[in-house]
Amino acid sequence: MALKKGATAPEFNLKSTGAKSIDSTKELKGKAFVLYIYPKDFTKVCTAEACEFRDQFEAFRNLDIPVFGISKDDIETHNRFKKEHKLPFDLLSDPSGKVCKSYDALIPLIKMPKRITYLIDKDHKIAAAFSDMFESKGHIDAMLKSLQK
Repeated sequence: MALKKGATAPEFNLKSTGAKSIDSTKELKGKAFVLYIYPKDFTKVCTAEACEFRDQFEAFRNLDIPVFGISKDDIETHNRFKKEHKLPFDLLSDPSGKVCKSYDALIPLIKMPKRITYLIDKDHKIAAAFSDMFESKGHIDAMLKSLQK
């Protein structure tokens, strides 16, 4: 189950493929963004999802909406994944799963991230959420539809 629309988005400070780290209270202050949480780099559905965000990235960029992917993978793995698939957005590393858990995106027993995508508004409230473990394209479509409203 995803966090509810209107809930305050949990803060985070995670290592990034594009910089030393992304601190949601500093780098993203007053800015809307998309945060997609996924299980693992280089797996079939996760790769399809990342590539779909890549292919639709221009639509988010035109709206000045940064996109960030989060998984428990380390930065080295994220960098290889980003390079291999030519991803134009940053991937964030949450090795402990603490941030995934705060976004209600961690499967309790196996501690694996769920596939959940959030649109966070400029006040850092949840504006939209889409959760489907086996669907990749629906995440992007749901965010784009939410942004058009």
